[in-house]
Amino acid sequence: MYEGGIAKQRWSVSTTAEYGDYISGPRVIGPDVKDRMRDVLTDIQDGTFARRFIADQDAGAPEFNALRAKGEAHPIEAVGRELRKLFSWLRTADTEKDYVEGSTGR
Repeated sequence: MYEGGIAKQRWSVSTTAEYGDYISGPRVIGPDVKDRMRDVLTDIQDGTFARRFIADQDAGAPEFNALRAKGEAHPIEAVGRELRKLFSWLRTADTEKDYVEGSTGR
């Protein structure tokens, strides 16, 4: 996305996936999603997000750590680990040598 926006993302996937984006995207991202995204933005702008994050960090990050563990335990992570083993072209960059597969922690 950072290299060429939505157009390059669509260019980089199959025609089937691109078509799916055109017909399915508007079904997924509708008024309800936009309203919820506005609510999230409001939380950021009025400081609600920062207060919650700071309070959690001050308490030893129990919510953050629970959310991280939940994300790492999601089945898509296990499937992704297995699929990436099959990608001969996928190599870890020198700047990512400290990355542990399937872990978001540093």
